[in-house]
Amino acid sequence: MADAEDNIYREAEVPGAPANGNVEGPAAHEVGGNIQEQVEEFLGPHPDYDEEEEERKYYRRKRLGVVKNVVGASVAGMIVYSVYLGLLQMQLILHYDETYREVKYGTLGLEDIDNKMLMGINVTPIIGLLYTPVLIRFLGTKWMMFLASGIYALFVSTNYWERYYTLVPSAVAIGAAIVPLWASLGNYITRMAQQYYEYTNYKEAHVQEQKKPPKGAFSPYIVIFQSVFYIIFHLCFVFAEFPMAFFLNTHLNEPRHILYNVKTCGANGHGIIPGLNKTVLHSLPRSLMLIEVESVLMGAVFMAMIIFLALCGAAYRPTEEIDLRSIGWGNIFQLPFKHLRDYRLRLLIPFFFYSGFEVFFAINGIILSYGVCSVGLKKVWLLVMVYGLSSSACSALALCLLRLPRHLTLLGGAVLHLGVMVGLMCWSPQPLNDSIKQTEESDPLAVLLVLMALWGLGTALNKTSLSILLGMLYEDKERLDFVFTIYHWCQAIAIFIVYLWSNLPMRAKLAILLITLLVAMFCYWRMERQLAKKVPFRLPRIPRPRHKVKGYRYLEEENSDESDLDQSGDEEQQHDDEEEDRDTEEEEVREAGAGTDGDAASLVSQHPPGPRGRHRRRDDTYEQAGAREEYAQGM
Repeated sequence: MADAEDNIYREAEVPGAPANGNVEGPAAHEVGGNIQEQVEEFLGPHPDYDEEEEERKYYRRKRLGVVKNVVGASVAGMIVYSVYLGLLQMQLILHYDETYREVKYGTLGLEDIDNKMLMGINVTPIIGLLYTPVLIRFLGTKWMMFLASGIYALFVSTNYWERYYTLVPSAVAIGAAIVPLWASLGNYITRMAQQYYEYTNYKEAHVQEQKKPPKGAFSPYIVIFQSVFYIIFHLCFVFAEFPMAFFLNTHLNEPRHILYNVKTCGANGHGIIPGLNKTVLHSLPRSLMLIEVESVLMGAVFMAMIIFLALCGAAYRPTEEIDLRSIGWGNIFQLPFKHLRDYRLRLLIPFFFYSGFEVFFAINGIILSYGVCSVGLKKVWLLVMVYGLSSSACSALALCLLRLPRHLTLLGGAVLHLGVMVGLMCWSPQPLNDSIKQTEESDPLAVLLVLMALWGLGTALNKTSLSILLGMLYEDKERLDFVFTIYHWCQAIAIFIVYLWSNLPMRAKLAILLITLLVAMFCYWRMERQLAKKVPFRLPRIPRPRHKVKGYRYLEEENSDESDLDQSGDEEQQHDDEEEDRDTEEEEVREAGAGTDGDAASLVSQHPPGPRGRHRRRDDTYEQAGAREEYAQGM
């Protein structure tokens, strides 16, 4: 037994090593060198490792992730609005029918509920400018989109049990979510364009040092991404008509019955469709079939929520979102109003209003007052689909901005709408009941399809050009939430105005649209002219957060354990930040004032570098892209 154990220990010994395990002399250095070489070989880079190639693959994955984010946000937004528009259309048609209301709900008063529901959807966004920045500050861009899509899902779910206390509150919630959703979508797409530029030009010095990029560097990516977004999003008008085309159309009455008392259409009309019959259904849809359709829509909107949550990455790093939360509620609340000090944004406000006018008028005016009145309710799905397909396909025309001046597409769409409006003011098609008697009358369906295609072309150019223009004007800003908040808030007010003018004569509506469009074109021309003359503009910026960092938590209270050395280091860092802010401000003033006979330089000389008091600190919350307002007024 002892011999066996001795053999085991003898086999475990390292050949050539002393029995006691001690290594001395040159052998010790040799063994130590071998171990060191093995460790370095194990921890060192692989001999076939190419650092440049791996870096290229890493940024390629980053770029693919950005493309995934853009496509995901576009598809999710398209699904949400497809469900919302399709369900709202089906709901309003069913609730309009007198027989459906009496048989299904008796004395519930669905027509009155629908009026209050529409009022809630159109009135609530008016106060969107007050709470949208606060919501985005609290939730962030991605989570704001997710929450808004959840509110649309809530609206779909209330249709399972149609009562006043379910439909009206959900409609008010949708009205409250419209402006935050669109502000977040616009900022998200623009931010993805900025990130794609950074991942494409990662070797550039200004990208590596996180400095300001050259002027116009983001523009091509903004053009491409906004065009892709609207190409996908405008398909919502197509998919929104699926419930109408495949389900509700089989229950509609013949046009002769629906339009029996209609006397005038088009430009001669008053209101929407005066005299429309109260019974538009020849048979009531089964409740089980309605539940199946609503369940399909509910599944679609849940899929959109999952896309927002799983496929759309964050627009900003966690520390950037926390920086936004650290500057205070008051500053966040004021920022949209402070952006209005920029003359570029003020001069674009008429176009923002027209952008809201023309979309709602396409549905409420052209399709109903011209289309349904002359070709019947069964053709609504065809007119809306043509409008959506035209808007989607023609959004690709915005890619021309990669080679052409930016004003061509925006003014081109405006001129096209101008011509269509003049034609609409002169055209009054006959109601369908009269057309049946007069067989020699040509069918207006072909003319209506052409009109809808042209209007969709103008809508595509208008929407894509405005979003691209805002991205170009404010491309050096990482956060455009506040700019897009103003844009879509003006759109919401315009839609509310269109909702209020429903009972006006058609020619009065067209006259308001025409005047608004002419004012918008003039203001845009004036803005471009002022930019060409290098007129300085004033642009607020998000104040620099003043906080102490520990992980992702910001500690505002004093640290009693902090040493004097740490305090002096913090003061030096704060002083360096202030100097950097002042240098950046003076540099931007010089850039914006170039070509103005040196007046901007004299403006800089009025504020020499030095210690700044409380008044100077307050002025530094604004980033001067041009001279101050006093200087601008003096010109």
